[in-house]
Amino acid sequence: MKIFLALILFFQLGFAQTKDGHEIIEKVKKKFSEVKDYQVDVKIIVDVNFLKVPQTEATIFFKQPDKVKIKSQGFALLPKEGLNFSPQSLFQKAYTSFYERDEMVEGINCAVVKVIPLGEVNEVILSTIWIDKQKSVIKKVESTTKMNGTFTIDFDYGKGEYDLLPAQMVFSFDVSKMNIPNNFGGNGHDDPDQPKRKKNKLTKGTVKVIYSNYKVNLGIADSIFDEKKEKK
Repeated sequence: MKIFLALILFFQLGFAQTKDGHEIIEKVKKKFSEVKDYQVDVKIIVDVNFLKVPQTEATIFFKQPDKVKIKSQGFALLPKEGLNFSPQSLFQKAYTSFYERDEMVEGINCAVVKVIPLGEVNEVILSTIWIDKQKSVIKKVESTTKMNGTFTIDFDYGKGEYDLLPAQMVFSFDVSKMNIPNNFGGNGHDDPDQPKRKKNKLTKGTVKVIYSNYKVNLGIADSIFDEKKEKK
């Protein structure tokens, strides 16, 4: 009888641990730590109705824990931190978290975790994160900010050796909350054929990032990330 009760307690404790938001996030960070560095080619496609932005191609370099370098000849609406999907970067500042529920996302069983940054300096107020329970990778992020509304990031992953690195990322945001001029990304002049943004009207925009040609754990030199050296 005692053994039976002990087994019940063991399984209950094991189940409870999977419902701990902090532990779920730590599993994601541990899994991603297998990637020491990578180099990847990306295509960036901007879809905003009042902007004409050509498709951009770039190369991204990453090295643990949070070094990121983007080499591109063109323009990209998405900032560098938006292209850095490293869990260490997402969770590098103090935060509190809690498990909310399980939810299926595109046929994948995900744990939904709420993350609340601590301190007054954070632009993000609250993030909801969907985490693939089997692979311990982030499937989706939805964040509410102080000044720029709410944005979401959806991840799709490849198969095979690099299945913990995304094959595609879609960044969706409310353009009406962002201070972007109509001629942004153009030649400095308004285009009469380009749709005008209506003030105070909800305008959705997306940035799709397609990843290809991953080179992982080959040993990227720190000098790649030295911006001062590059400016010389």
